[in-house]
Amino acid sequence: MQNRGAIKAIAIILAIACAYQLSFTFVARNIERKAARYAEEFPAELQQYKQQSYLDSIKSQKVFLGFTYKQVKEREINLGLDLKGGMNVMLEISVEDVVRALSNDSQDPVFNAALSQARSEQKNSAEDFITLFSRAYADLSGNAPLALIFNTQELREKITPTSTNEQVVRVLREEAESAIDNSFNVLRSRIDRFGVTQPNIQKIGTSGRILVELPGVKEPERVRKLLQGTASLEFWLTYNNTEIFPMLEEANAVVKELQKASDAVAVEREEQTLSNTEVVHATEITDGETTLVTVEEESAEQDLLAQLENHPDAAALATDADAVAEFPLFAKLSPALAETGQIMNGPVIGYAKSYDTAAVNSMLNTPQVRMLLPRDVKLMWGVKPIDPAETTYELYAIKANTRDGKAPLDGAAVADAKGDFAEQGSSAEVSMTMTPTGAKTWARMTADNIGEFIAIVLDGYVYSAPRVNSEIPNGRSSISGQFTIQEAKDLANVLKSGKLPAPARITQEAVVGPSLGQESINSSMISFVIAFCCVLLYMMIFYNQAGAVASVALVANLFFLFGVLASFGAVLTLPGIAGIVLTMGMAVDANVLIYERVKEELRGGKGLSLAVNEGYKNAMSAIIDSNVTTIITGIVLFVFGNGPVQGFATTLIIGILTSLFTSLFITRLIFTGMLSRGKNIRFSNKWSENFLNNTHLNFLGIRKWAYGVSLLLIVIAAVSLMTRGLNYGVEFSGGRTFVVRFDQVISDNDVRYALDQTFMSEDVEGDAAYKSFEVKQFGSEAQMQKRITTQYKYDDDSQDATNTVEKLMFDALAPLFATPITFEEFHSTATNPYGIISADMVGPSVASDITRNSFIAVFIGLFAIGLYIVIRFRKWQWGAGSVIALAHDAFLTIGVFSLFYGILPFSMEVNQSFIAAILTIIGYSINDKVVVFDRIREYTALYPKRSMFDNINNAVNSTLSRTINTSATTFVVLLAIFLFGGEVIRGFVFALMFGIVIGTLSSIFIATPVSYDLMSRKAKSAAPAKATK
Repeated sequence: MQNRGAIKAIAIILAIACAYQLSFTFVARNIERKAARYAEEFPAELQQYKQQSYLDSIKSQKVFLGFTYKQVKEREINLGLDLKGGMNVMLEISVEDVVRALSNDSQDPVFNAALSQARSEQKNSAEDFITLFSRAYADLSGNAPLALIFNTQELREKITPTSTNEQVVRVLREEAESAIDNSFNVLRSRIDRFGVTQPNIQKIGTSGRILVELPGVKEPERVRKLLQGTASLEFWLTYNNTEIFPMLEEANAVVKELQKASDAVAVEREEQTLSNTEVVHATEITDGETTLVTVEEESAEQDLLAQLENHPDAAALATDADAVAEFPLFAKLSPALAETGQIMNGPVIGYAKSYDTAAVNSMLNTPQVRMLLPRDVKLMWGVKPIDPAETTYELYAIKANTRDGKAPLDGAAVADAKGDFAEQGSSAEVSMTMTPTGAKTWARMTADNIGEFIAIVLDGYVYSAPRVNSEIPNGRSSISGQFTIQEAKDLANVLKSGKLPAPARITQEAVVGPSLGQESINSSMISFVIAFCCVLLYMMIFYNQAGAVASVALVANLFFLFGVLASFGAVLTLPGIAGIVLTMGMAVDANVLIYERVKEELRGGKGLSLAVNEGYKNAMSAIIDSNVTTIITGIVLFVFGNGPVQGFATTLIIGILTSLFTSLFITRLIFTGMLSRGKNIRFSNKWSENFLNNTHLNFLGIRKWAYGVSLLLIVIAAVSLMTRGLNYGVEFSGGRTFVVRFDQVISDNDVRYALDQTFMSEDVEGDAAYKSFEVKQFGSEAQMQKRITTQYKYDDDSQDATNTVEKLMFDALAPLFATPITFEEFHSTATNPYGIISADMVGPSVASDITRNSFIAVFIGLFAIGLYIVIRFRKWQWGAGSVIALAHDAFLTIGVFSLFYGILPFSMEVNQSFIAAILTIIGYSINDKVVVFDRIREYTALYPKRSMFDNINNAVNSTLSRTINTSATTFVVLLAIFLFGGEVIRGFVFALMFGIVIGTLSSIFIATPVSYDLMSRKAKSAAPAKATK
């Protein structure tokens, strides 16, 4: 083997890199387990909050190899909501409200009628609201100029009385997009402060909706408080540090005395406690309220708390116990002093590490300290860290000296803001324009405070505090500083955030348990392990010692795959699991190709070493072609797909590359090492040595029968699709979602069975497809809540329909309550804590553009695969045959789901998981077909005098063992998951199982015969009249 040393070096380096990347995942999991143990010491209702508080408090602390916990989380394997669970919130920016605000709330009847018509049309249209509105206004007004409506004071510089309708529409669209972007930026900033890792924030098409996913979070109230409400932009005057610093010195002395008194009380109480417990007093400040929390903790947690208080990255004063005792406030809040010790000028009064900000808040909000500070002072933190490590924040002193306590100027006064490069120098600046009313207040505010600082505050955090150099009489201001262009644009977005009354409204919120089901995910992981072990065992039983080598390569492949996923920051989701399943199949497929080739060489009388070399050499072409076609599929899906499609494509592409490396190089290294030590390598057992070796089946001779059977299946599938249709999941068809709280722990399966008995009853009108439902755990198991989604009466949004559905649910679920419950109690939880705690109508969660792009991706993928095969095999018939067979496989899989939903005892909904299954089937099926085509190409070159008929038959027969073995190994994986996995994943796995079977059959009976029949008579070279035996 050439370049053996280089390949060894690459393998070692890759292994070290993957181990390094995966180590972050293990460290993060370990820290989260510590947080969970810490939270267990608190009452059950506080555990979630305490666990998150623990993680928030250490996110800036170095926990592993110099990395902070936040950085560690960013480098771990990302799990999507469907695997990890968390909070899913859909917010909507009302573009109609934006348009109405831009018109200064015009009362023009035609204008309001156009808004109403556009609102109605948008329900069934993929076009954006601005387009629908402009068209409706033109129709209703007889194409009257829109400038008559929108030539307002705020838009006078953009819209004039002579502006055309096209120009007005352009401005409206720009302003609407700006409002959505501003809301998006505000939400992103809020979520960054929330402390959750790996959040997903994305705008959904042009609908004005924003999807926020917070993995691992299960606190609806905390998220609702974070995201709900309009951004509050304010301009405040500030105190100077020189005014506040002497008060902080006094505050430090007060805190010192308070801690001494607290320590004395703690010592006295400690003497009265048991030796293995400790009473810990912690004062927490929440929204200005002081709460005393008493906690009993076991001694095992003492070191954990000590690490939080004595972290090595704390300020220098904190490393000296005496200094901490003497300066308790300044140990947490470093005063704003110059290196010379001189008090710095400006609104910043101190600096603190992120994990010390809560302690600083606690100290400064005690009544004794508040008495020392000015009554009108508000202390606010800067929004961003100021150091490279992103751990230090500034504390500002805001002067709230107005009579009503409100800011002198708010976001409504800002007409426009823009970030751009300054006229001189390389830094950027922000230009801001006030409204006429705002300009007057701004002029007075700047004239009275020349030389002072004005803080720009959004949601209680200071974004900037520029100094006033002179009076600004015309409302046009320039904010300069050491801004980068991106920072200037961000500040401009902040200034515009309060410009339009278009708050983000929560239209749907849910604590998302894994889509596999909280109970199913554990059994799914177990089944995956069982399936993986079955593959390893299968390979060793069938290929003896060589099978054991393939098993080592498969383990290495998964190790490399997860390592690369972690290094790229890819998100692992349910479609990603589909990619892993396909990767396992293809990794085994490459080994099977090589081993079958080696067996052929051994049967030809060659020695073991030469047979191994020739086996790798002769299998290389088929391996490369099959993997390249699948990579083409993955690339096209990644470029044109979205959401689940991209997740599938990412895992697929990475998995193919890692499987190629392990199959071609890792196994070769092992074989070379064994041969160099004189070891005998067996590539089969006695019973499997000649498995399907001497078959002489006439596949082309029976192709008409195969066509007939295939055509019959297609007709059955088509009739089923036309008559029964598909059982669309709630993601596509809409439906209702309920969260039900029980008074005892109930399993998902018990709830699912009870609902099935009621909804599927003949007494309930409607087809079975539209009486389907889905059950997921909502929050932790201790909360005893289930999220139930049903499609029953999905197209009727009336209250009567909702009452009907709720009554059916009550009939089904009432027996599951430990204490009898009435329908009124079940229906409303105003006086009763159990029953339906939320009920929502939900529309399709898969946006139309995602669905459209997914279909485009599949079709382009098929075209690209066909084109590659045409170029690689130099005959268009091979490309056409493969594409026709792939379409055949996908259509029959869809047909099976149409034919058997409501009959088979598991869910057969067409949802996002089903899309992933179809893509997996396409990727696997093309792999089979390319290997057969490659052997046909080889035989055509070796035996040019034989007819194409004979070469094709012989090629299919010679690859039969490989085809059966690769399909069997993949099928074993899926069968284990199907039998032992969760209920919810069963339909997804069934689609894959059927696709593997039909894809294997179509490779033999459809793709090759169709390609043959498309050839000219000359190319066929006169097929023999008799069938071969």
